[in-house]
Amino acid sequence: MPVSAEAVAATIPPRRGFGLYVHWPFCVSKCPYCDFNSHVRERVDAAQWQRAYLAELRHYAEAGIGKGEAITSVFFGGGTPSLMPPETTAAILEVARQYWSLTPDVEITLEANPNSAEAQKFAAFAAAGVNRLSIGVQSFREDVLRFLGRAHDAGEACRAIEAAAKAVPRYSFDLIYARPGQSAEDWRAELSEALMLAGDHLSLYTLTIEPNTGFAGAVARGALHPMPSDDQAALYELTQDMMESAGMPAYEISNHAKLGGESRHNLVYWRSGAYLGIGPGAHGRILRGDTWLATQNRRKPEAWLGQVSSQGEGRESETSVSPQERAEEALMMGLRLSEGIYAENFRAATGLALDEVVSPERSAPMEAAGLLIRTPEKIVATKEGRAVLDGLLAKLLA
Repeated sequence: MPVSAEAVAATIPPRRGFGLYVHWPFCVSKCPYCDFNSHVRERVDAAQWQRAYLAELRHYAEAGIGKGEAITSVFFGGGTPSLMPPETTAAILEVARQYWSLTPDVEITLEANPNSAEAQKFAAFAAAGVNRLSIGVQSFREDVLRFLGRAHDAGEACRAIEAAAKAVPRYSFDLIYARPGQSAEDWRAELSEALMLAGDHLSLYTLTIEPNTGFAGAVARGALHPMPSDDQAALYELTQDMMESAGMPAYEISNHAKLGGESRHNLVYWRSGAYLGIGPGAHGRILRGDTWLATQNRRKPEAWLGQVSSQGEGRESETSVSPQERAEEALMMGLRLSEGIYAENFRAATGLALDEVVSPERSAPMEAAGLLIRTPEKIVATKEGRAVLDGLLAKLLA
């Protein structure tokens, strides 16, 4: 999507927010494309897990993390958080309200699978406080769902979307495209079907072969051949054109929304806001005094649970982030957005001036090439710039 004149001209920086991320690590099965911290367990002691989440949340609150802040977004991710008892969701939100308070317009998202048993719980999650559902549909084609290792069928996907629309004010769902052998005609038809079911947001990801996944092993054996990069690029362009025409342009490389339908929690990440992560493998970016800290929790569920039981928190590491490291993070995340990076927000997040990190002299060649737009208030990657963002960042940070 080209950068609109309005996006470039906008001079008032949006709020960066303060987010809470809660990781539920359990899934019914492990998908072959997934490299997330997800685990299959026959039995989960829900009461024990609820106690652990509340203990870790209280630990951070009593340590003064985010003191005086109001939480602008909560995201229950995974794994499959729709396997979580709604009572646990409600209890976590209640503790968050006690220690930080939630803004009046707080966004509370829960990731869900379309399986019928989980979709039946959507109303209960809404009663617990969830006001946005993000559903892992991935495809509306039965053969593709089998290829992706999904545990639902296309009918369940459609019914889950209908259930979400009834249960919560806002919902989104994910699709994976640029699959081996997928034609432009197939993707056009599937995306058209998705748009008829969409709310205010869609996440559309090209299939990526991640290390240490089932698909990575298949590629190594020669049993799976990823789509050539040129063909992927052509489908990406088709996606942008269709979503722009539908009034859901890309506000981030893989995420599309109607105006106001953007994922506020993910914007906390992309705008370099602070966020607290709890649960196995959860990351955080938090402030202690004037120092930014990167937190990483223990990944294995049982290891995290045991440490929380003995110490009140499940951190594996906590490291300080220098202003320069923070600046590089801010560039890598912020240039993914169609709104770009506001100089005022950049300074608030890093303590550095945007011109100091990316001088006008360094960005000038990329501006001349049509990859960047620079104004006194912000720097924005164009559609062409976002398509080659890794190379663009390498030049900006050289």
